[in-house]
Amino acid sequence: MNTAGTIDRPLTHDPKKQAPMKPSTSEPAGSATPDFTTTGATEARQNRNREMQLMQEALARAHMHERLHDAVRERRAMRLAVAQRMQRRAERASMRARRALAMAVMQ
Repeated sequence: MNTAGTIDRPLTHDPKKQAPMKPSTSEPAGSATPDFTTTGATEARQNRNREMQLMQEALARAHMHERLHDAVRERRAMRLAVAQRMQRRAERASMRARRALAMAVMQ
C-alpha cells in the first residue's frame, strides 16, 4: 500500500525530502504571508534536535552521577557498620581481659 503521508505522520522527517506546501484554493491569492526560504527553519529544527539530544545526555549523566553518589554513600554506611561491629567486639574482648586479670589478682 503506497499512501501519502499526513501532517501527523509524514513519509519522511527530513524537511528537504518533504513536498513543498501548495497554496490553498479556499484562500484568496495574496492573503498569506510571502514565501520565505526554509534554510532558517531547517537549521532551527536541526538545532532543536541537537538540543533535545544534549538534554537526554545531560539527564543520563545526572542520573549516573546520582547513582555513583548513592553507591559511595552506601559504601560509607557499610564501612561504618563494620567499624562499629569491630569496636563492640574489641570492647567485649577488653572486658574479658579485665575480668580475667581481676580473677587472677583475687586468687
